[in-house]
Amino acid sequence: MADKYIPEYKSKLRHRIVKVPDSIYRASGIKIFEKRIKSFLFTTDIAIINNTNADAILAVYPFTPTLEIISAVLETSSKPVFAGVGGGLTSGHRSTNIAIQAELMGCYGVLVNAPIPNETIREIADAIEIPLIATVISVKDDIKGKVDAGADMINVSGGKDTTKLVKIIRDIAGPKFPIMATGGPNDETILKTIEAGANAISYTPPTSGEIFHDVMADYRREKED
Repeated sequence: MADKYIPEYKSKLRHRIVKVPDSIYRASGIKIFEKRIKSFLFTTDIAIINNTNADAILAVYPFTPTLEIISAVLETSSKPVFAGVGGGLTSGHRSTNIAIQAELMGCYGVLVNAPIPNETIREIADAIEIPLIATVISVKDDIKGKVDAGADMINVSGGKDTTKLVKIIRDIAGPKFPIMATGGPNDETILKTIEAGANAISYTPPTSGEIFHDVMADYRREKED
């Protein structure tokens, strides 16, 4: 069946868009509140969030989660936001309270880090109505325990072992359980992750500094010409 023609409007100014790889569209996607999400952009950079074609934003960062950061991302993003609420140094009742506030502020879901105890997963799951996403980074993680505790989705971040880990989770959680995963550096690794059973892919974009470096290089070439 031939691909349908898709009309497109292009702005004269907003043409520098951070695009997710086309291979991600091969994923089935995950339907959340009637929105089908195939691509999650892993960033808290407000400029990038405002200039991307990703389906959703994964606002996770290596610091204690705060409502100020969640609020800033929500205010900027026109796309569903999934916020990190801890699981490492931040856990227990504090993570639960942040998750409740994230829901009230308008997040589409919350994500917890791999070290979080199953008891806290259960506590958060009982307290919120939006999806709770539990991260898995190794085959040594208690995958079944996270699912049984109330995780609605699994986020796989296993580095070079991500594809293998997705297959294992798919066998444990069953064919219909929602799995998102990091896709790796190129189309080949993304497609292998999807074939392994991932329903959606999280993509790490270039930084604003890297993008600006390319822009300045273009400006210099124009001057030379």
